[in-house]
Amino acid sequence: MKFRSVRTLSAAGLLAVLATGGIAWHAGGSSTATTDPYASLPATMTLTGMCRDFKWSTQTGGHADFEYVPTGGYGHYVGSVADTLDSSGNPVFLSTGKLVSKEAVDASGRNRMPVTKTYISSKAGDVAGTVATSNGGSLHTAAAFGQWFTDVAGVNLSRPIPLTLVRQPGTNLYSFSDRTDAAYTNKGGFFPIDQDLWGNSPSQSHNFGFTYELATNFVYARNSGQVFTFTGDDDVWVFIDGKLVVDIGGVHAAVSQTIDLDRLNWLQDGQRYSFKLFFAERHTTQSNVRIDTNLNLQNAPLPASAGLCD
Repeated sequence: MKFRSVRTLSAAGLLAVLATGGIAWHAGGSSTATTDPYASLPATMTLTGMCRDFKWSTQTGGHADFEYVPTGGYGHYVGSVADTLDSSGNPVFLSTGKLVSKEAVDASGRNRMPVTKTYISSKAGDVAGTVATSNGGSLHTAAAFGQWFTDVAGVNLSRPIPLTLVRQPGTNLYSFSDRTDAAYTNKGGFFPIDQDLWGNSPSQSHNFGFTYELATNFVYARNSGQVFTFTGDDDVWVFIDGKLVVDIGGVHAAVSQTIDLDRLNWLQDGQRYSFKLFFAERHTTQSNVRIDTNLNLQNAPLPASAGLCD
């Protein structure tokens, strides 16, 4: 979606930040005597999530949240979901969202969550963002939102979709980008279910109405520089140990946000934690997904499916 420009961090910039951050997680085995200190790490990391397809609000049987204009306009919204997941492990509707007019950044210039959370520590050099005080209509109702990441007969169809993150040369940084991944380079964006499930969106060459849920886990290593960055559109929420750490709600152009795990003041060194990502594509004309992380993410069981895919 192209509605307004936003600040994103280039791959080169992220690599530079990570390189100076002293990142140190390392898979088992000794490193080889090469110029790549992480040569013993696997070349790729494949994770599988659940994709759910929705019809646009303008179609018969369509969903209200897909293909419509928010009352507050297109843009990055925060505060649409609660800080913790529900008992089923899904995001909880909190409000229709507040529009962000200025992104919050850290000392390295990376976008971060613009709303203060008691469980996310501040750091020197943080610059505050600006968020509207009133709700702006990014979502409709709790009932409608509750269908995004749950199989509902007649409302959505689902299918598992893999993502392969590729280790960047000379680093322990793994990246997925729809611009470089072989499955998406010829599609011009992140379109995992074109001509599939409900089929392409009306009068479009792509399917622009879907959600994607990814459940993984990892081991936290204190002071090792573990980070996760997402860049894309539309909505994305990331939860670590069930707590919200990335909040990029709304229908918008590509927005980047980074979580530095050493900010998460409840994590215990050496402990394993859940990592869940929830994404939605809700409007033309683009679908962008880029992930950059040095977390050693491991697949968790896929969410229960009612077998609604054709």
